[in-house]
Amino acid sequence: MKLVQILSFSDVLCVWAYIAQLRVEAIQKTYGEQVRFESRFCSVFGDSAHKIFTAWAAKGGYAGFNAHLVDAAARFPEIKLNSTIWLSVRPASSLAPHLFLKAIQLAEAAHETQIGSFAQASILMRRAFFEDALDIAEGDVHYQVAARAGVEISAVEKRLGDGRAHAALASDYKDADAMGIQGSPTFVLNEGRQKLFGNVGYRIIEANIQELLREPNPDQASWC
Repeated sequence: MKLVQILSFSDVLCVWAYIAQLRVEAIQKTYGEQVRFESRFCSVFGDSAHKIFTAWAAKGGYAGFNAHLVDAAARFPEIKLNSTIWLSVRPASSLAPHLFLKAIQLAEAAHETQIGSFAQASILMRRAFFEDALDIAEGDVHYQVAARAGVEISAVEKRLGDGRAHAALASDYKDADAMGIQGSPTFVLNEGRQKLFGNVGYRIIEANIQELLREPNPDQASWC
């Protein structure tokens, strides 16, 4: 059986990554073990205040950004978006939830927490912000998410305490820079030959997957 491996780079505070999660779930349901997503993080909201003030200062600041997100979400009735997003709560950085999630990912890889913990915690972390308007930069929220995802918290704390989660997150950010990842979400396929960036529809992702499943020889991707 041919396997399509996809690197998925995202920032948990990015609304397009939140929307794309449903597409990822649909792909996994349709293709099962034929497609494997490997989740990585990139930094879009590493300094959220600076990003908003830089990109939205002339467009209404936080209020303008909120209006933009509410308008964008209205086109996707399948998702829930809290209407007070970025108004009632303003997470300082996505680095904190990324770090916590990397610790969960490492614990799962070491079989020290249940399989699927990372995927479930990632979904719940996004929902905590976009649906419940919780500050996911705060440690208390991380622990709430972990409890709901059934994570073995001692295994996570071990990786936070010894620096391994920090190293893994630094590696993600370094790889994102080296691969020219421009934003969130970005799906990287075919050993880096194909990149799908931003608000990419399900059919486009599926078309790329189907072509890779059909074509047994990766060298034929280039005629040079």
